[in-house]
Amino acid sequence: MNNTDIVLYGLCWAAALILALILTPAARTAAISLGILDRPDQKLKTHQEAVPYLGGIAIFIAFIFSLSWIRILTHFPTGTLKSIRGIFLGANLVALIGLMDDSRKGGLHFKTKFLLQTLTALVLIVFDVRIKFAHPIWLADILTIIWVIGITNALNLLDIMDGLAAGVAAIASLAFLFISLPSEEIYVNFTAAALAGACMGFLPYNLSKKQRIFMGDTGSLVLGYVLAALSMGTSYTKINSIGLLSPFLILALPIYDTLLVSWLRLKKGQSPFIGSKDHFALRLKALGWSLPKILGFCYAGAFAAAVGAYLMTQWSNEKSVLVLAFFLGLALLFSWRISKVSM
Repeated sequence: MNNTDIVLYGLCWAAALILALILTPAARTAAISLGILDRPDQKLKTHQEAVPYLGGIAIFIAFIFSLSWIRILTHFPTGTLKSIRGIFLGANLVALIGLMDDSRKGGLHFKTKFLLQTLTALVLIVFDVRIKFAHPIWLADILTIIWVIGITNALNLLDIMDGLAAGVAAIASLAFLFISLPSEEIYVNFTAAALAGACMGFLPYNLSKKQRIFMGDTGSLVLGYVLAALSMGTSYTKINSIGLLSPFLILALPIYDTLLVSWLRLKKGQSPFIGSKDHFALRLKALGWSLPKILGFCYAGAFAAAVGAYLMTQWSNEKSVLVLAFFLGLALLFSWRISKVSM
């Protein structure tokens, strides 16, 4: 890695950031004109007024165009170009699925979404963006499909509060970039930089009172899909084998929220695929926490987990196990406390 590479990664991030800052207000205007609004209801959606729903389109376009533009400035090796093309194609399909879900009353049935998401996972496999530590290859492909669908929907589930999904996704993207830098996995570096920039450009509007906009499923599904692809693109085990679990820490918040919500719903005899207010962020809100306090807590947690993931790629097996045990203990303690909150 040289200074030129770092400059190009920075340019890719900046291009996505600027594009998202420009495109998000335009997406908001389009959503209002087309009537694509997230309307409050008494069950799950507790915001006070209808909010435009197409922020994900701005994130997606900023992400795609920044990668396309940086392609002109640098020469991608054949393998890198193939990987990015796979993510391009898959992300386009995921964005289309999300747009259909956002614009259709009641959204798509979860079975339909799972089927379509399986096809997008297969796109990554065809372009050799896949889990490579498992053998035989058919097992690796099955694990890849499960991982991609799981992380894609985990980010979708996490998107239940302004600033949460985009902020956590930006931190996770930068974590993958930082871990990948020494190995010079170019497709991971550029893709991570572009995704982080797009998320950060969207955040000011998502948190704005006057120009508020949601990313919708178009955004959250794309974020999850690209993060799943990024996690499979670099090596974590050059120093120890436990480092293989680093992506679980980098993506700890969406994974944790998905597991917590599923457990609480099943405990009540409900389907884990039917919406409820069991998300940990909503439980913190029920305790009286303000939005800035919740976001600060979540961002700090995501950052700490990302640091833990990096240390796991650098330390011995024994120390890495201690890192995992520390975060697992925190998660169990937090789950015990948060599950007692009345919703």
